[in-house]
Amino acid sequence: MAMSEISRCSYHVFLSFRGEDTRKSFTDHLYTALVHLGIQTFRDDEVIERGNNIKDEIEKAILHHSKISIVVFSKNYAASTWCLNELVMILEHKKSSKHIVLPVFYDVDPSQVKNQTESYAEAFTQHEQNFESMVQRWRNALKEVADIGGMVLQDSWNRFSRDTN
Repeated sequence: MAMSEISRCSYHVFLSFRGEDTRKSFTDHLYTALVHLGIQTFRDDEVIERGNNIKDEIEKAILHHSKISIVVFSKNYAASTWCLNELVMILEHKKSSKHIVLPVFYDVDPSQVKNQTESYAEAFTQHEQNFESMVQRWRNALKEVADIGGMVLQDSWNRFSRDTN
């Protein structure tokens, strides 16, 4: 992808993550580092103005305003239907454009994501009761993204951060 293609976007990177798991730890460090390097980064709590439709703003950021999505998978990522819908949208956009997807497996093994085991299995037990029509799409998206390959990081990142403060 040429740099001119990236510069035409409002954001270089769209961050997808489960806020409860990583907003105040890894994702915050990642966001700060990207911004420090001059990389325009969309993070839902920094960009969306009060009163705007969050779903519409995120959809625009993914489909029209960014070239790269970094998806941070954490233990409770699959518990969020919001995150799962975002992931489906990101992967659909990847198929129809040059959108790049970079998975980060934070304190979770890629096989857990791909095979929906452990906390991912627990989340899907709930989803199957309430969102039957979406479950297969979400499962397929998790399998697909786990096959892309990405960074696998353990929670030591967060422990290091707390130890140095």
